[in-house]
Amino acid sequence: MTGSEILLAHVPELQARSRRLIAASIAAGSFAIASAAMIVVDVLWPRWTALGQMAGVIAGFFIAAQFFWRRREYREKYGGLGYRNAFLHFVLPGLPLMFAAIAHILYLPGERVLTGWATPVAATIGLYLIVTGAFLYVRSYIAFGADNLAMLYVYFPKEGRLVNSSIYSVLRHPAYSGAIRVGMAFGLWRGTWFSILFGLFMPIGLTLWLRLAEEPELIERFGVSYEAYRLRVPAFWPRVQDWGKFMKFLVTGQ
Repeated sequence: MTGSEILLAHVPELQARSRRLIAASIAAGSFAIASAAMIVVDVLWPRWTALGQMAGVIAGFFIAAQFFWRRREYREKYGGLGYRNAFLHFVLPGLPLMFAAIAHILYLPGERVLTGWATPVAATIGLYLIVTGAFLYVRSYIAFGADNLAMLYVYFPKEGRLVNSSIYSVLRHPAYSGAIRVGMAFGLWRGTWFSILFGLFMPIGLTLWLRLAEEPELIERFGVSYEAYRLRVPAFWPRVQDWGKFMKFLVTGQ
């Protein structure tokens, strides 16, 4: 993947297979623990399943956000190892909590409300959302590169690499747009009131994440140029006039 060599130059430990397995194990373990906790709530206290779902999201949000909020502290405390340690301490355990909550939509307890004629309609819309979401997520991260994917330049802003892809003239955060589409598809397929509401809540939740965690750092790094870009380009949903570019990117990656 593009940017892999740059990432490895800053985190050479990842060249060792054992270190990569440890990192993957931390992420997988966090996902599994969060999923298990939500299942326990579903089984023992089904009336509180919404609370369990939101607790996973909020916990993941605040853990992962420390990567941004404490970057100065970690750079001063650990120097060149600040990025590696912050990613290990906050991103690897935090993001999987939020992913576990998204996956939990598929098996939320509750009675389906999308029945009868609404079932095939919801299934069709969900299929469209998950196909476009999956393609958008994968295409975006291939274009973004391993270094940007791993948020390397939050800690090494002067080394930032320009990503030249048409999708960034259509959406500011295409990978998050892909995740939103997948979450909404899961909500429609599960078909309970809460699964649908949680799917609809995802754009709001990710907007809060951007405003409180990611975009303040981007504004600090790029200044008024990013503020102007934020006003010009939508975060998650393409404008009607950009639909052709959006579909071209999904099909060709360009």
